[in-house]
Amino acid sequence: MKGEASWISGHCFDDMSKDIGDFESFMEQSDDGNKEMAVVSADLILPDDLLERILAYLPIASIFRAGSVCRRWHEIVSSKRFLRNLSSVLSQKPWYFMFTSSDEPVGYAYDPILRKWYGIKLPCIQTPNWFIASSCGLVCFMDNDSRSELHICNPITKGCKKLEEPPGVKFSDYSALSISVNRTSHNYAVSIVKSKQVPGNFFQWDLSIHIYDSETTMWTTSLTEVLTGWRGGDESVICDGVLYFLIYSTGGGTPGNRHRLVTYNLTSRSSPLVRSFILVPGPLTCGRLMNLKEKLVMVGGIGKQDRPDIIKGIGIWVLDGRNWVEVARMPNKFFQGFGELDDVFASSGTDNLIYIQSYGAPALLVFDMNRKLWKWSTKCPVSKKFPLQLFTGFCFEPRLEIAP
Repeated sequence: MKGEASWISGHCFDDMSKDIGDFESFMEQSDDGNKEMAVVSADLILPDDLLERILAYLPIASIFRAGSVCRRWHEIVSSKRFLRNLSSVLSQKPWYFMFTSSDEPVGYAYDPILRKWYGIKLPCIQTPNWFIASSCGLVCFMDNDSRSELHICNPITKGCKKLEEPPGVKFSDYSALSISVNRTSHNYAVSIVKSKQVPGNFFQWDLSIHIYDSETTMWTTSLTEVLTGWRGGDESVICDGVLYFLIYSTGGGTPGNRHRLVTYNLTSRSSPLVRSFILVPGPLTCGRLMNLKEKLVMVGGIGKQDRPDIIKGIGIWVLDGRNWVEVARMPNKFFQGFGELDDVFASSGTDNLIYIQSYGAPALLVFDMNRKLWKWSTKCPVSKKFPLQLFTGFCFEPRLEIAP
């Protein structure tokens, strides 16, 4: 591996290289106890290419630790060729980054494989209230003021790129951000759905969709339309080439039908949008959209029938065509475990894991879609210091080979 450039510019985690023992050959007794048998470490007989493939299947945190075992392993995991091997490995389980301050973008990332929290520093982002979207190892940040400053970064390698300012109105009333990365080419698309009230008319809202293509490094405005009785929001996601986003009633409808899902094909770019409206599964206090293996999944707060703005539970649905299929409902013991859960909450997911977090506490619940299993994360190393302290976060796939 000598002579190859290194992608590692220092450990990204504070404690990943601690408590690593020396890796060496050892002596052990043979079965009859009379003879000593020399045991040769497998590391000494494996060729570099085979050892690379083995190390590539380790969790991300373990890869960083492996680089501290010996010089040979450090050269392997630091090499460009090792990154190419990572591209063929199945996706890592998504991590969840929890902000622990309302003013500074600081916090901890949860690793569901090793069930540990790591203190990592996020590049580019300035405050926790920025818009955040992620896909296949990349995270997109957009400022919450002018909503014109965007950065794409890899939180693990710290690689970062600033995008050109998007078109459209600079100070929109509502904006929804999403990103989709092609796992083969690593090209990506970023979408922003902007919504602004028509002056003097609360029922009409200008809605526009803007798409950034990393291949052309250009923005395009793919749609502008005026919605009557509906406005955009801050929830969107791209699945299998289709942009999905939630819209909200501005009045005139029944209280239990405050949400609609809009589908927008990024290839055919059909309009008007009203033709693509999809009902949500019952009265919701809020909805969170996510891409799980190119399937659209929604986590929603289930409202009471007579008081749809009051949450009584949390459900998970998958979109099948134009119909929602319920996957699970949060058991009451977990729902009660959040304490006083607000009508809105944070939730995001990818691969087969969904994270759910109350804004009022650092408790984090994980749902495994494959196993239909609910499980609390280990306790985050931060506690609530004052009553109005808020917590939020986002999930991302930890990858080393993806660059903005």
